Amino acid sequence: MLAAKTLINPSTPLHLPNKLTLRRPKPPFSLSIRNSLSDSQAPTTPGQLRVDILAESLPFIQKFRGKTIVVKYGGAAMKSESLQASVVNDLVLLSCVGLRPVLVHGGGPEINHWLKRLNIEVSFHDGLRVTDAATMEIVSMVLAGKVNKNLVSLIDRAGVKAIGLCGFDGRLVTARPAPNAAKLGFVGEVARVDPTVLWSIVNDGHIPVIASVAADETGQQYNINADTVAGELAAALGAEKLILLTDVAGILSDRNDAFSLVKEIDIKGVKKMVEEGKIGGGMIPKVNCCVRSLAQGVKTASIVDGRVPHSLLLEILTDEGAGTMISG
Repeated sequence: MLAAKTLINPSTPLHLPNKLTLRRPKPPFSLSIRNSLSDSQAPTTPGQLRVDILAESLPFIQKFRGKTIVVKYGGAAMKSESLQASVVNDLVLLSCVGLRPVLVHGGGPEINHWLKRLNIEVSFHDGLRVTDAATMEIVSMVLAGKVNKNLVSLIDRAGVKAIGLCGFDGRLVTARPAPNAAKLGFVGEVARVDPTVLWSIVNDGHIPVIASVAADETGQQYNINADTVAGELAAALGAEKLILLTDVAGILSDRNDAFSLVKEIDIKGVKKMVEEGKIGGGMIPKVNCCVRSLAQGVKTASIVDGRVPHSLLLEILTDEGAGTMISG
C-alpha cells in the first residue's frame, strides 16, 4: 500500500515518457506508466502490465470510438477454433470500448465439406467456385444457416448481442450475375447495397454478422465473394476502416520473400505494384476490393494476417499493425 500511495502522491510529479511512435492514428498523447517507475520499485505485476496496455491503447480507442469498422472473416481464422475464438473476442472487445464492428463472412471449407458429404462435385474456374443450382442451394444453407448462426452464437456467448443476416434480409444486398456467368453459374456481383436494416442494429450496440449470399431482382440467389460484399458494405456504411482477414502476411514487395511486408501504401503505389507484377494471383481481387472501397469514401483498408492471434486488435489498437494498410 505504501508503494501505491507513493505512486499517486499529487505532490510528486510523474514524468511520463511518450514511448509510442504512432503510425496511425496520430493521437493527442500517449501514456507509459510502467516506464515512469524507478528501478528501486517492485517489479511490474501482471495487473500493472494490463493497466499499461490499456493506457497505451487509449489514443487508438479515442480515434476509433463511434466509428464503423467492417471486417471480412474467412481463411485460416475460420478453420482454427483458437483463431476463431480470438476473432470473436477481438470483435466483442472493440464493441465494448465503443467501436461499431460489422462482420462479413464466407465459409469455403465448410461448403466443400457439405458438398462432398452430399456427393456434389466441387469445381472452380479462375479461382471462383462453379455454382450450379444444387451447389447454390448448399451454399445458401451453409453460409446463411450453419456458419452464420454459429458465429452469432459465439459472439453472444462472448458478451455482445449479434444479429445474423444475409443479403436477402431487408434487401441489404441486391445481386446481379457475374460477367462470366455462363461458366460460373450462380456466381454474382453486388449490384446495390441498402444498409437501412443495419443502422438500428449498430446504433443499439449489436454486431451484424452477414453471410455473403444475395438475390437479384427476380429472387434468384447468388454466391458472392465475401471480400466484395465487405468492401461494398464498408462504402455504403461510410466506414472508417475495412479489414480483410487473409492467410498471408499482407502485400509483399517481393512475393518470394515473406519478410518483405509493405506496412503502408497508397492507391497509386498499389496500382504501380500491380503493373510491375509484384502483386498477382489471389491478392489482386483483394487489392481491387480495397481500392474500390477507398474510392467510395472508406478512410483506410487493411489486408491483415488472420493467422496471427488477435490480429484485429493489433491492427486497430496498436502502432504495430498486422498486415498492410492501404490509404487513399
